Amino acid sequence: SQMKVLHIVESAYRATLEEQDDTVLWLVQVLRGAGAELAVLLQGSAVSYAISAQDASGIAFGGWRQTRPPNIATSVSALVRDGVVVYGVEEDFADRGIREDRCIGGVRRISRAQVAALFGDFDQVWQW
Repeated sequence: SQMKVLHIVESAYRATLEEQDDTVLWLVQVLRGAGAELAVLLQGSAVSYAISAQDASGIAFGGWRQTRPPNIATSVSALVRDGVVVYGVEEDFADRGIREDRCIGGVRRISRAQVAALFGDFDQVWQW
């Protein structure tokens, strides 16, 4: 049987200016494409990845403009579509005022108290 791995993403938009994708979500997509059994837990600021109407265009630093801004919601939607279970911590959504009707479908909200029990469903937990 395959090893089941839970990927925890807590820091949002890390390296997205350089890569135009969240590197962890990209890695999960690649590993899933190779047949791995994976899930993602969004917590902390990374719960914002589940917001459906995101627009990072217009980012500029001095004279430099980001011509290919990240589209994280599309990445999360693709993971869900490809069978990756994506969880989000309910309290982290609430702390940021992110209502469920603003989020993409398929993200499973769990309470912070349920996170430790979730770990037991996986062979490995990778925190990024």
